[in-house]
Amino acid sequence: MIETTGDDRTFPPALAEVARVEFEYDEDGGVDFEPYEAFDSAEETTDWLRNWTGNHELDGDAYRVFAQDGTGGLVALWMARPGRPLAEQPVVFLGSEGERGVVAGSLSDFLWVLADGVGPLEIVEFEQFEGRPNTALTDLAQRHATTPRRTAREIVTEAQTEFPAFSDDIDALCR
Repeated sequence: MIETTGDDRTFPPALAEVARVEFEYDEDGGVDFEPYEAFDSAEETTDWLRNWTGNHELDGDAYRVFAQDGTGGLVALWMARPGRPLAEQPVVFLGSEGERGVVAGSLSDFLWVLADGVGPLEIVEFEQFEGRPNTALTDLAQRHATTPRRTAREIVTEAQTEFPAFSDDIDALCR
C-alpha cells in the first residue's frame, strides 16, 4: 500500500471545476474526455484494476480515478509520490484496450494540457499534442495552476521522462 497524506479521497477544487466544463469531441477533433464529479470509490477502483490487469491480488490504492473517455479508458491521479498531496501526483491514462501512459507530472500541469485542447486519450493513443485551445479551461488553469504554462508536448515529455518505467510497471502487474 502506498502511503499518502491527509484526506486523499477529497476531490480537488480544480477537478470539480473541470467537471463543469463541456468537452467537445467530434470527427474533426476535440477532446474525448468525460470528467467525473468525484473520485471513483476505492472498491470501484480495485475492481477495475483487477479486471484490467487480470491480477486479482491487487488493490486500487495507487489510483484516484477522476475521468474516462468514450471507450471506457480511465484517467487517474497515480499516487507515485508517497507523502505528497493529490495535486502533486502524476496524471495517467489507462485505455480500454491496454493503452497506458503518463500524461502530466501533476494536476496543475494536467490543467495546462486540457487548456491546450488535448486530452489523455489523444496523447497516449495518438501522440497528439496540439488541439483546439479552450478558453474556459485556460481561465480555470490560470486560477488553479501552480506550475508555469507550457505546451502540452513539453508537459507530457517532462512527465514521461520523470516516470519512464510506468508502462513496464503496469506490464509487471498483468497476469
